[in-house]
Amino acid sequence: MDDLEKAIVFSFDESGAVDSALKSQAVSFCQQIKGTPLICKTCIEKLYFCKLVQVQFWCLQTLYEVIKVKYALMSVEEKDFIRKSLFSMACCEFLDDNKNAVRVIESPPYIRNKLAQVLVTLIYFEYPLIWSSVFVDFLPHLSKGPVVIDMFCRVLNSLDDELISLDYPRTSEEIAVAGTVKDAMRQQCVEQIVRAWYEIVTMFRNSNFEVCTGVLDCMRRYISWIDINLIVNDAFIPLLFELILGDWLSEKFRGAAVRCILAVVSKRMDPQAKLSLLQRLHISQVFGLVSGKVESELVSEVAALLTGYAVEALECVKQLNSEDAIGVSMKLLNEVLPSVFYVMQTCELDTTFCIVQFLSGYVATMKSLSPLREEQLLHVGQILEVIHKQICYESVYRDHLDVLDKIGLEEEARMVEFRKDLLVLLRSVSRVAPDVTQFFIRTALVNSVASPPDRSVEEVEAALSLLYALGESMSDEAMRSGNGFLSELMPMLLQTRLPCHSNRLVALVYLETVTRYLKFVQENIQYIPMVLGAFLDDRGIHHPNIHVSRRASYLFMRVVKLLKAKLVPYIERILQSLQDTVARFISMNYSSKELSGSEDGSHIFEAIGLLIGMEDVPLEKQSDYLSSLLTPLCQQVQALLQNAKALNPEEYPVKIANAQQIIMAINSLSKGFSERLVTSSRPAIGLMFKQTLDVLLPILVVFPRVEPLRSKVTSFIHRMVDTLGSSVFPYLPKALGQLLAESEPKEMVDFLVLLNQLICKFNTSVRDILDEIFPAIAGRILNIIPRDAFPTGPGANTEEIRELQELQRTFYTFLHVIATHDLSSVFLSPKSRSCFYPIMRLLLSTACSHKDYLVRKACVQIFIRLIKDWRVRPDGEEKVPGFQSFIIEGFARDCCLYSVLDKSFQFGDANTLVLFGEIVTAQKVIYEKFGNDFLIHLVSKDFPSAHCPHNLAVQYCQKLQGSDIKALKSSYQSLIEKLRLQQNGNLVFR
Repeated sequence: MDDLEKAIVFSFDESGAVDSALKSQAVSFCQQIKGTPLICKTCIEKLYFCKLVQVQFWCLQTLYEVIKVKYALMSVEEKDFIRKSLFSMACCEFLDDNKNAVRVIESPPYIRNKLAQVLVTLIYFEYPLIWSSVFVDFLPHLSKGPVVIDMFCRVLNSLDDELISLDYPRTSEEIAVAGTVKDAMRQQCVEQIVRAWYEIVTMFRNSNFEVCTGVLDCMRRYISWIDINLIVNDAFIPLLFELILGDWLSEKFRGAAVRCILAVVSKRMDPQAKLSLLQRLHISQVFGLVSGKVESELVSEVAALLTGYAVEALECVKQLNSEDAIGVSMKLLNEVLPSVFYVMQTCELDTTFCIVQFLSGYVATMKSLSPLREEQLLHVGQILEVIHKQICYESVYRDHLDVLDKIGLEEEARMVEFRKDLLVLLRSVSRVAPDVTQFFIRTALVNSVASPPDRSVEEVEAALSLLYALGESMSDEAMRSGNGFLSELMPMLLQTRLPCHSNRLVALVYLETVTRYLKFVQENIQYIPMVLGAFLDDRGIHHPNIHVSRRASYLFMRVVKLLKAKLVPYIERILQSLQDTVARFISMNYSSKELSGSEDGSHIFEAIGLLIGMEDVPLEKQSDYLSSLLTPLCQQVQALLQNAKALNPEEYPVKIANAQQIIMAINSLSKGFSERLVTSSRPAIGLMFKQTLDVLLPILVVFPRVEPLRSKVTSFIHRMVDTLGSSVFPYLPKALGQLLAESEPKEMVDFLVLLNQLICKFNTSVRDILDEIFPAIAGRILNIIPRDAFPTGPGANTEEIRELQELQRTFYTFLHVIATHDLSSVFLSPKSRSCFYPIMRLLLSTACSHKDYLVRKACVQIFIRLIKDWRVRPDGEEKVPGFQSFIIEGFARDCCLYSVLDKSFQFGDANTLVLFGEIVTAQKVIYEKFGNDFLIHLVSKDFPSAHCPHNLAVQYCQKLQGSDIKALKSSYQSLIEKLRLQQNGNLVFR
């Protein structure tokens, strides 16, 4: 080896035998050699005389890089030398008749591929103008045998990969060159190449399968753009099918022939021509290859061919207009469909084939056919078989899905997404052939239930999922009547104890399905006991799997909501069945681990509340039921409060979490009781909830800084506002004061939401409460939120900033609710005097420049309401001294004029237009309440400051005095746009 060869070998070393410093030197030396003027000559000489594959690869890679980058700088002589040398190597010719030269095309495949890539780089620059005979010159050398044939195929394959194929991103220049190359090849040599392919396959079909496979795989790439008649003729097509059916041939060889036929089928062409092509193929010849249960690479190839053929036949049905042509297309499609349905269920199909898309297209063609013929009804059944098969989970995931570990979670998420389109297809099929669909699902369920438990899990789950999905497309009327289908199926479903009901997926879809068809039970109340059994026994709430019992609790609550009064006769049975579940929340003996995995009880208690809260339940029983639930729960809270100081660190988090659960349970329980019932018809029930308030509110005193508890108590106060109505008032001052005293920004948001609820429900009745607490609220928030905009950029999106932004938005909503519920006097109370002007300035600043236009709109609306409320009295005295001046000189100028003139105010945005409408309305209200004082200021000061011509200012003021708000808005927008143009120096007013 000379120095270069040694350096190349060292640079490629991955064994660790070469010292890292020496390897680094070798790499540097090789890079240095690449820059020498005679590098191409050096590389070619090495290729002819060196057998080391590392050297061969390095030389070919270097030639590839140099030609690609420096081709335009090379001399004609150098290009000619490179061209002749590389072509000689590819054709197995010897340099200067030196018989000792190395044959590069006998090197490993990756060296041959690299040689092909270098040749294609030359073709890119030289074909057809400089090296026009490259392909024609290659053909005579094919007689040298498999080695040259292999090299020729590699060159054509590389040409496809590097230039022609659109499977890779291409530049516009590459696309143009590819077009030139293809045009030249079509005119000059494609016919000869195809003839060579045919002759090679014919010659070597029985002696060299590998060569034939390579030729066919090469040919497949070119079928998409060469003249199809060169392939689809009486010579080539029979040969390809003969190869496909030749069971003495290798599977790879036969598969290559299949792929060629698929390329023919997939070639883009006019639909009428495509139909003629499909007819000529007689595709039924290969149906028998997929009829058995043998899984092989060939079967997968034939499956891809059949599905591709079916797709093209379906496209002909869609695109052709002639009745005869459509009939022929349908005949071809119907001929291939049984095999397609079979491979859909038994084969791993190419990911490029979308089963759902194809089947949806086929079902769509059925919509115009009524009634369906027997053959089409048979196809509907096969489509349903495909759907059923496709939506089945694989049994290998059974245990993972049952315990719902990481693997189970991932597989369930994948299947939920995968099933979406298949279930949409199911509903489409059910609309085309409802009877067939219902019969199929009924049969699938019966068969699944009857199969052995260890094998039926996935089939039962899939069958139930089909029934569940079918309900989405069923009308309420059809569901109520049952239509025979549900009348037969629902009793079977409710009475059957599935052998695999312990499985999580089966149990869940069973309960979801029963819930989906509740409207049938609503009209057929004889099935109510069966429904209750399904939810209350070990199929539902008492299921051993916690995920099932949790979901069952929620679904049972939905059952109660729908059936409600029809369940009154069963209340005793229901409460008895839920006794142990309820007892869990009356006990305070959870460990932390048990607590984290347990159902929070909210759905169960809400269901119970809905049941016992109905007026159909006698008062005495209702009181007993409610007392039996509330009393032990409240006792647990009282015990916690009494022993709060004695809690040790280990007990503390568990007891706090238990208290949260109890509050949630009581909260949920109260949802079943209406305000009318607890305040008017049965005040004794209301008294029980008031007593519960007496128990729970001290939590805010004993645990003032435990945020989760404060949040749950706040939520309970929300509920009591809805449940107790105005009778909750005596409890509010103390509760609100305690909530306000220790609140952080996040808690303050919840507090303001509670106040908004009180204001919206009771209006001016809460004035006294607001007068007391508003100054403290405003003072605290004004000290917390920034007066200017929130910071932006890196590091600005922190949790703290997000909480402050949420608090700011909620505060503006709070002020808006106050202003729009006749409570603006709260702003003027003596206690609020210190925060009045800061709030007004904050509102003005926000109305002018806040980045959220909906917040700006709310602030403008607040000002509109305040202007209406605080207008000048008839005697001329100002209700709020200085307010008129503030509005006219501040709000009307800064918000209604300057902020609108800003270029960030884009009229093309929907939210901006809504804000603009409020601003125009505000101007109208200012004029109506403050009269000519506003108009004079507008004409004499505001508009001149914006360089608005006097005549346009006067015209707008005249519009302002009119009654057409729509015309006013249009006029003001036009004026603003003119003023903007003037600011940019593009307009001179006349």
